[in-house]
Amino acid sequence: MTIWDQHALISPVIDSEIPSSSSKTTNDRPRLGIMASGSGSNFEAIVQAVQSGQLDAEVPIVIYNNPQAAVVDRAARLGIPAVCLNHRDYASREALDGAIVAVLRDHNVNWVIMAGWMRIVTPVLINAFPEHVLNIHPSLLPSFKGGRAIEQAFQSGVKITGCTVHYVVPEVDSGKIIMQAAVPILETDTLETLQARLQVQEHKIYPAAIAIAAG
Repeated sequence: MTIWDQHALISPVIDSEIPSSSSKTTNDRPRLGIMASGSGSNFEAIVQAVQSGQLDAEVPIVIYNNPQAAVVDRAARLGIPAVCLNHRDYASREALDGAIVAVLRDHNVNWVIMAGWMRIVTPVLINAFPEHVLNIHPSLLPSFKGGRAIEQAFQSGVKITGCTVHYVVPEVDSGKIIMQAAVPILETDTLETLQARLQVQEHKIYPAAIAIAAG
């Protein structure tokens, strides 16, 4: 088969070094508040990029909304404080987002990074950090917006899907695109194998896209 079996096309093109500014002081570094609902694999990829020096930023907090989310175990292993804000404890999305904003401000966050956050956010959060909220979505936006994006692509018959890092706006999955990676759907793929290959690319492009947006 072709190199498509192992690699993806990434736009903008990145190499093994994530672009960053070596002139930043500690006070200038982006402070990333990460939001996750599940396993936290993208959270870990971002933290590893920070801890290795590839991404010039700080991660003072991760917020999760599912008390059973595995991200809390990753956070403990990586030494990142974690706060659970269970969405079931709030009367509305706006109330939840207000609580999220309060925690993020308590930790002096200036960039909000949604990494597998499975709740629709409202202007309460978006307007608190204007043009500083990012998300990663498992499709080549604007195709296959919303939930079950991988399944949508898999069942549609398209030959190429991918992942997209974009700014968050009130309309779901519609903000300006920062970076994408295209991933082929192989004849031998299952949903599980496709998702696994997509995650590899997500872990590459999210730290790089943060560096571009916050640089």
